[in-house]
Amino acid sequence: MRERSMLPTVLGIPPLAAVALAFVLTAVGLFADLQRIGTAGAVFQTLYFTSCLLTIAWVRRRSLFAPMVQPPLLLAVTVPAVVLIDGGPGPDAGVLDGLLTVGAPLVNSFPTMAVTTAAVLVVGAARLVVQRPRRKAVRPGRDSDVARGATRRPATPRRS
Repeated sequence: MRERSMLPTVLGIPPLAAVALAFVLTAVGLFADLQRIGTAGAVFQTLYFTSCLLTIAWVRRRSLFAPMVQPPLLLAVTVPAVVLIDGGPGPDAGVLDGLLTVGAPLVNSFPTMAVTTAAVLVVGAARLVVQRPRRKAVRPGRDSDVARGATRRPATPRRS
């Protein structure tokens, strides 16, 4: 159960691969929107939300922590990096222009980040509860005595 994804028949992917998948899809969406409209728009929002939910559904159950905390961190890293790679502020721009160029898409993406984080936390918590490993039930009485006796060992070894 610990190695499964959200689908019981599908093995989960490692957490680093899940975070990398979300980073790439988010960066592609942001880059497409920067080329198309000059700021973060619908393509970015859709790919960001979808990639974060995909990673929480596809990652191994035992590795849910990284995808559950990734949405704010992903946004904080991806948006400034892609804006700077895309061209960022011009060489003659001042510090304030540079901060506004990088910060405006980041601030404008906050509502998307909040909704995505909430959705990821709900799905992740649901997976933690629903996919909890089952414990073998021991019936009181005879079965428990047999189980206890099977695990006991004599204090001194037998001599042959």
